[in-house]
Amino acid sequence: MSKWKTEDHFVSWLRPCSDNRISGDKIIGKGRLPTNNRISRLRTNLGAPVAIKAMAAKVARLVYRMLRYGMKYVDQGAEFYESQRRQRQSNHLEWKAAKLGFQIIDAPAA
Repeated sequence: MSKWKTEDHFVSWLRPCSDNRISGDKIIGKGRLPTNNRISRLRTNLGAPVAIKAMAAKVARLVYRMLRYGMKYVDQGAEFYESQRRQRQSNHLEWKAAKLGFQIIDAPAA
């Protein structure tokens, strides 16, 4: 990991960010930087390049920190992510009901 000074250098090396060609303080072209790494190849299969690039940059920073500083990976487990999904779904349903003029009332468990 000594090849890269900071996590931003590592992320730049992976090239998940867009390419803004600048000349005379003006952007003369936009696009993606050419690269042949695994993260960038995944975006063609998954679509939504903006979201994928942002996630790739976040994951790259996490990987850099784990490799550089020895941080341990902690598996949250499937139940954690399932409960988060259910909470998001519940919040969205409450928001949608309020938008339509309805009120959701919790029923007692059977």
